[in-house]
Amino acid sequence: MPYRHLTLEERRTIFRLLNAKVPVAEIANQLGRHRATIHRALRRNLFRDVKEYRGYFPITAEDSAKRRRQRRRKLIQDARLRQHVTTMLAHWWSPEQIAGRLKLAGDGARLSHETIYRFVYSPEGRELALHRHLLRARRLRRRRFGRKPRSPKIPLARTIAQRPAEIGRRQELGHWEGDLLVFRRAHGKANLTSLVERQSRLVRLVPNSDRRSCGVIGAIGDALASLPSAARRTITFDRGSEFLGYDHLAKSHGVAAYFCDPHSPWQKGTVENTNGRLRRYLPGELDIANIPPTSLREIESRMNTTPRKCLGFRTPLEAFAAAVN
Repeated sequence: MPYRHLTLEERRTIFRLLNAKVPVAEIANQLGRHRATIHRALRRNLFRDVKEYRGYFPITAEDSAKRRRQRRRKLIQDARLRQHVTTMLAHWWSPEQIAGRLKLAGDGARLSHETIYRFVYSPEGRELALHRHLLRARRLRRRRFGRKPRSPKIPLARTIAQRPAEIGRRQELGHWEGDLLVFRRAHGKANLTSLVERQSRLVRLVPNSDRRSCGVIGAIGDALASLPSAARRTITFDRGSEFLGYDHLAKSHGVAAYFCDPHSPWQKGTVENTNGRLRRYLPGELDIANIPPTSLREIESRMNTTPRKCLGFRTPLEAFAAAVN
């Protein structure tokens, strides 16, 4: 079992039991620690400066332990090695590449990539903004082993593997893909649903006040309700919680819903491609709540009246009208 540093709560327990004259062996037993761990903690962190205040104090002990760990950090101690790492990061080398190259060079300077990551996200690394040189450029580090998946449970009958094959071949009208266009969180919860018909590439933009499923799904149903039934057969979503009310589409509008596999947005590539085009008009920094409906209709019209190579340079509107007729 790997060694674990004493926590602040454990140090408080040690302080309380010492004051109660509990033997060290009994303290170790109550904490589930070896008695040598308790003896070492007392030896290292016993406060002796003032006669009246001699003893073991948990906050002081925790601060001392943190300072000792900081002094042992290789990239804090070795200025030359630290400069090499920061230089290579600035050249867009990953921590794995830096560590691997040092090992290959065999000049005695060795680091693990985990040490480099810890340095990047340490106070010193944050001050230098080293995270900007990483591939993902995240300001805060995620947990090493991730979190448990939170994807909603989708019935097997609704997965994309069960979707009729002719939908993938774009052989008939009425099969849609849907996705959510989100914007800067500081502007509020407003967002857009982008809908694309797979055969004709016709686009519909549906504004939402928030991401609650009842509102999002209801607005999608309203947007498709005016179409002939042959033009609204199915719709494919990702596994976002905003689409969990999909049953309403089938019951009220006869639109069957299917869902992509987890982490597979490419399975609804038509709407993903459309979103990229829409971002030219609707960047993520936009406050979408302040965009009037007329502006959205204008963007929608521009998307639907632009010739597409995949349609033989017809427009989506022309392709949709021809298919309906």
